[in-house]
Amino acid sequence: MGTVIMHNVVSVDGFIADEDDDVGSLHEWYFSGDTPITDRNDPDFDHSGAGARFAVSSASAGYVRSMWASIGVIVMGRHLFDLVNGWEGDPPAGDHVVVVSHRPKPEGWHPEASYHFVDDVTAAIAKAQDLAGERTIAVNAGDVGSQILAAGLVDEVAMDVVPVVFGSGKRYFGGIQDQHLLDDPHVVIQGKRVLHLRFKVRRVA
Repeated sequence: MGTVIMHNVVSVDGFIADEDDDVGSLHEWYFSGDTPITDRNDPDFDHSGAGARFAVSSASAGYVRSMWASIGVIVMGRHLFDLVNGWEGDPPAGDHVVVVSHRPKPEGWHPEASYHFVDDVTAAIAKAQDLAGERTIAVNAGDVGSQILAAGLVDEVAMDVVPVVFGSGKRYFGGIQDQHLLDDPHVVIQGKRVLHLRFKVRRVA
């Protein structure tokens, strides 16, 4: 089965956006480098909706390309789906998206897109595993990601840490209450204005 990785860009004080879902300068490193990371033929291809080109520092490029290429399925919450309108049916990585939601897919919304709506995090990961095969399942951090971590379904935690302090906002680990131990990071890559970290989740016997 594919590895389940909880992932997001995050401030040094642990926030993925402010209270109004504004990411501020968190994603600037995606567009401020000199090395394109997109794997499609169009050099200006991007999913940001802002007409920007994904280009990072050379130190980050190999890591980001490898991460994106490994993803088969993205698991996200309904709030993020509504916020970005599901990337108009064309996710930034992977071939499928599983949305955790008590509401169904909007009627008539991109029927060609492989988006699946389930109302439970355990069912979401089960569906994602069916779709992903051996490829990675990328879980967006935040409230839904923290529920999946709390359920013991996350294998790794990946953080792209940006040197900015938000002070308050939407937390990477959502409202998680219980303690969860991680191993020492097995990936530590210093990019330009970002530090890439990956930790395996320690299983409690």
